[in-house]
Amino acid sequence: MDAPVPEMVDRAAACADRLRAADEVLLASHIDADGLTSAAIASTALERAGIPFETLFSKQLDEEEIASIAATEYDTVLFTDFGSGQLDIIAEHEAAGDFTPVIADHHRPADAETEFHLNPLLFGIDGSSELSGAGASYVLARALEPATRDNRDLAGLTVVGAVGDMQAMDGELVGANAEIVAEGEAAGVLDTGTDLALYGKQTRPLPKLLEYATDVRIPGISNDQNGALRFLDGLDLELKSGSDWRRWVDLTDDERQTLASALVQRAVESGVPPGKIDDLVGTTYTLPAEESGTELRDASEFSTLLNATARYERADVGLAVCLGNRDGALDRAQTLLSNHRRNLSEGLEWVKEEGVTREEHVQWFDAGDRIRETIVGIVAGMAVGTSGVDRDRPIVAFAEKGADEIKVSARGTARMTSKGLDLSSVMTTASQAVGGDGGGHNVAAGATIPEGTQVDFIDRVDELVGTQLS
Repeated sequence: MDAPVPEMVDRAAACADRLRAADEVLLASHIDADGLTSAAIASTALERAGIPFETLFSKQLDEEEIASIAATEYDTVLFTDFGSGQLDIIAEHEAAGDFTPVIADHHRPADAETEFHLNPLLFGIDGSSELSGAGASYVLARALEPATRDNRDLAGLTVVGAVGDMQAMDGELVGANAEIVAEGEAAGVLDTGTDLALYGKQTRPLPKLLEYATDVRIPGISNDQNGALRFLDGLDLELKSGSDWRRWVDLTDDERQTLASALVQRAVESGVPPGKIDDLVGTTYTLPAEESGTELRDASEFSTLLNATARYERADVGLAVCLGNRDGALDRAQTLLSNHRRNLSEGLEWVKEEGVTREEHVQWFDAGDRIRETIVGIVAGMAVGTSGVDRDRPIVAFAEKGADEIKVSARGTARMTSKGLDLSSVMTTASQAVGGDGGGHNVAAGATIPEGTQVDFIDRVDELVGTQLS
């Protein structure tokens, strides 16, 4: 593999050699879409290379979890989509001879070193926008290839992970991600195209597709059920099949063009800024081997399906879907997705009703036990730009985690990061100031803090964000 950079490929080769030398590997991975695809890519590569392994998932790799891993009898532990931020703790166990770590991650590393550390940030590649955890696992998978085959067919899952990690926020994947997209296209596991940039084109009926399309808000359509229906009824198109609304995927190319043109025209007439109108169109990533009209066909919808599994303690279901189980696991995942959507809707409604508190530079809400801590970050991101929630300042969300701990999730936008926002640094510094810890990416990050420290924490966050954006 020539991409992303020769130095990273060389490091991947060293990591692969270490894994081949192990008697058995423990594969530990995060639970979000990027973590699940990372684990699926790594496990497939290990299996093809003939390396015995076991898999475990964790929603937070903290000191206690690492100690639990160290208590096992595995001499080699492969961490995917986390590990870099906990490298200081991992390095202590490595020095004690507990295990040898191999890390394929993209989060900001802690101030420590280890030999087998595969992270794009170490090679001048942006881990927030150019290579995800799944991407790091993919680079490792290419290095693990047996002589009889290559692993480019894993590029499709890699793109699902990158999209799920919000790395296509500006409409397409860039940098090292783009190189992986090209490999996926060459391997026949990925198709790209230019299309309406709305979530749900595979599965949502057209009225819901438009009503819930809030990244670009069109007055009279977005968040307006009756408005979306009136807009569609005004088109000279056959948009129903019997009594049921068709989906975007069901339309012909001409019908899509007519609908898209009318939507852009409505946006212009409604005063949507030209730059936002441009955001209505973007690059789509399709997995051609998957059935049309299912969540698995579109990278964005696939990633949402995965988020609906591990965030509800069913990482095994998400992993099975990634590994090709299209029977029981997919059915179970779709049931979990239905529950996930309901919880997100209820969480978003709660935020709308309760509102947010505005500081000078940030806005925040404390959901307590009203929103599950594994999805409070998603809800916070969805709330941005809705009634009462600003689009021009970061949002911070709190939720009860249990054991006297509070989960914190923070979300920004690409526009904010272009002005200097780095939520990873903010979450790390502010959480450590109150006795917790955190990390993540510049546009999305999180932390765990002691219960009762929220006020001091948000004061510190507001100060840090103000300094960054000044």
